[in-house]
Amino acid sequence: MSGTEKGGSGTTKTPADFLKSIRGRPVVVKLNSGVDYRGILACLDGYMNIAMEQTEEYVNGQLKNKYGDAFIRGNNVLYISTSKRTLADGA
Repeated sequence: MSGTEKGGSGTTKTPADFLKSIRGRPVVVKLNSGVDYRGILACLDGYMNIAMEQTEEYVNGQLKNKYGDAFIRGNNVLYISTSKRTLADGA
């Protein structure tokens, strides 16, 4: 059984697989400054530059701004997390 995994689906998920799987879904992007951006992940590249739609900016847990589209430079990103937020329009 060398060279193969036992149990589960038998496949290994990489961070790149995770990022591909969450495209088009609600996410939370936390910046190094502590600011959170919540919205729909439109796309991202190998430098972790992020494009989001229906974006909301939260500072210290409070909503500060709403943006249609937002672009975040990758070197500012601390982490990306999936969000439990659901959209009223059913997307």
